[in-house]
Amino acid sequence: MAIAILCGAFHKHRGDTGGARDSGFGVREQIPEPQTPSANPRPRIPKRLAAYCSLLVVVFIRQAQAQESPYIVTYDHYLEEPGSLEVEYFSTLGTQRGGNDFHAFWTEFEYGATAWWTTEFYLDGQTTFHDTTVFTGFRWENRFRPFQREHFINPVVYVEYEQISEADKIIKEVEGHDVESDHADPNAVLRKQYDHELEFKLLLSKTFNGWNVALNPLATKSLSPNDPWEFGYALGASRPLALKASPNRCSLCRENFIVGVEMYGGLGDAGSFGLHETSHYLAPVAALNLPTGWTLRLSPGLGLNDNSHRLLLRWGVSREFTGFGETARRLFGGGR
Repeated sequence: MAIAILCGAFHKHRGDTGGARDSGFGVREQIPEPQTPSANPRPRIPKRLAAYCSLLVVVFIRQAQAQESPYIVTYDHYLEEPGSLEVEYFSTLGTQRGGNDFHAFWTEFEYGATAWWTTEFYLDGQTTFHDTTVFTGFRWENRFRPFQREHFINPVVYVEYEQISEADKIIKEVEGHDVESDHADPNAVLRKQYDHELEFKLLLSKTFNGWNVALNPLATKSLSPNDPWEFGYALGASRPLALKASPNRCSLCRENFIVGVEMYGGLGDAGSFGLHETSHYLAPVAALNLPTGWTLRLSPGLGLNDNSHRLLLRWGVSREFTGFGETARRLFGGGR
């Protein structure tokens, strides 16, 4: 609030020298008027400062209205709004037979570069109980939607580069022969080896009568030439509790809740494709989209076979900042 008052004072002071109009994002543009001599001309606030104030207002005050998916592993076909920035934090609490339980966490910065391209940057870490806390690496994700209009099936191409250590336990996806025992060794052992991988997904999604259904087959290739291609999948279905919006602004209205279920697992590799020695999970998912632009997610994932963790309890919080890109360009582009 203090930021808004301060920036408002700047704009009011600028407005004393002539008429003004609102140009959006809280920035007011001066309307030229005939110049008259003045013994004490008032100083003008630089455009860069005005843009900087606007950026702060967007980040800390502006509200977002987008409905976010409840999925944590599965992707639907919707991209980030162009120019919008979404900041997300997620946690995974995992049980571990043959080792210590763990709390893995990651932060995402998702930006709508264009109407057909969303890019995202991840930072991963984890704490293994009775062990240590370690930073495990980063990921750079890109999603491309080739068709802008809605079709019977809406495809999105997903490409990700990841540089993570074997100690990474966020389990954002399951691929190849990933199993519970992979996470049992101490962090001092697991953190010594790093994986450099490219991951490809085809995100297939459709929304009808309020329901969203999504399927994500995936293929991963290590940049080490001797490692085989690995495969996996994720699928999900979700729906808001109500399709008709309430006439009154509220936080706990039924239409703000989206619930569903997702399932994900590995499909072996190029040398042994199939379900042998793979892990699989079934997870109810729920999201609450608040009118303030915050989204809360919760998902208890249950292992479906002996190769899986018995429980992967996930939760997350995210905040979308609409208009971030345009305001940042005004700031760093010299106010043009």
